[in-house]
Amino acid sequence: MAERTRLDVRPDDTDSGPLRVGRTEAKAQRREALLGAAARYFAERGFNGVSIEDLGSAVGMSGPAVYRHFESKQALLAAILIDVSRELLHGGTEVVQRAPDGELALRALVEFHVRFALNNPDVIRVQDRDLDSLSDEDRHTVRTLQRRYVELWVGILQRMQPTTNVGILRIRAHATFGLMNSTPYSGQELPHDELRDVLERMAFSALR
Repeated sequence: MAERTRLDVRPDDTDSGPLRVGRTEAKAQRREALLGAAARYFAERGFNGVSIEDLGSAVGMSGPAVYRHFESKQALLAAILIDVSRELLHGGTEVVQRAPDGELALRALVEFHVRFALNNPDVIRVQDRDLDSLSDEDRHTVRTLQRRYVELWVGILQRMQPTTNVGILRIRAHATFGLMNSTPYSGQELPHDELRDVLERMAFSALR
């Protein structure tokens, strides 16, 4: 009997090319849709007021199907807050690296953060209310990323105000974040551009 020809097929050969890319993109889109729905629902109802079934229904899938993307509701919360903390740190670092001097860097940081605050009121509300619902490890990760972001601002302020106590500069930065992050709670009656202008001018004035 002739020896049967052996087909050398790697395990992923049947799931490659455009089909595999399409599945990967679809999974990424479902993940982003879940994160958006979770931020919106957590902001409206609080972490404990939202079920996995609520989140699945919001994006057209069953509750159990959510577990294909996130192992728990707490993991969804962690992804929201860790992802945004990383984005702020990364974006802020790029802003500082592009600026030729301290004052321009500070102005660019203010514009960057105000834009974030206007585009992400749900995430700000979730951060304010539900940070303690994270696991200790995830909460530590969020806090570490956010401290590094604050120190980015403090470093610019030190360049501009070298004789000012660093503790005062840090307090000033935190207070200004409170101002810029007020977007979920006030200013909704103003046009977007007008609110942005008010926040930018107030924040820059407070920091200087």
